[in-house]
Amino acid sequence: MAGKVFFSVSMSLDGFIAPESPEELMGKLWMELQAWVFPQRFFRENLKLGGGGKEGRDNDIVRETFERTGASVMGKRMFDAGEQMWPEEPPFHTPVFVVTHEKRDPWERPGGTTFHFVNDGIESALAQAREAAAGRDVRIAGGGATILEHLNAGLVDEFSIALSPVLFGNGVRLFDGVDASRIALEQVRSEPSSRVTHLTYAVRQR
Repeated sequence: MAGKVFFSVSMSLDGFIAPESPEELMGKLWMELQAWVFPQRFFRENLKLGGGGKEGRDNDIVRETFERTGASVMGKRMFDAGEQMWPEEPPFHTPVFVVTHEKRDPWERPGGTTFHFVNDGIESALAQAREAAAGRDVRIAGGGATILEHLNAGLVDEFSIALSPVLFGNGVRLFDGVDASRIALEQVRSEPSSRVTHLTYAVRQR
């Protein structure tokens, strides 16, 4: 049986998931938005940042999100930013399908991550990701425009938000342009931690 298609993001209280400019990634506000995840033991181990780290429900959620993912889909904007920031061994350890107009051979990295560049749209990228995932879930990794495109096309089964006590004021707003006439949500879980509130929703067609 095919796995679910999902996304999982950190979001500010005013609805933003990233700064407007890729140059601002790793800036002060983005670091505050992601501050809950950096200390987690699994995150540190996965990026080979050394031993130690926090355990608890936040750490479990980071690990569970990784373990359920058999392949990922991302947009070119996210890939371009990540290519500059990811270590030699990127944190995916699965196939990643990049939706782009650029023609490029697959890029194999240490640790099991291979980036495949798909030139014929999100449906093709998702179909290839489903096949590669071999029954596990497919994560729409980002960025915001790619997530929204999948959501509006009715291709997302579930999503999770780590709602962070940060105000951005401007940037990439997660649901800016969502087709609310076609999408209904069912709350699955709400889990507060000391740093964020984890919200999970199933997606239904209206």
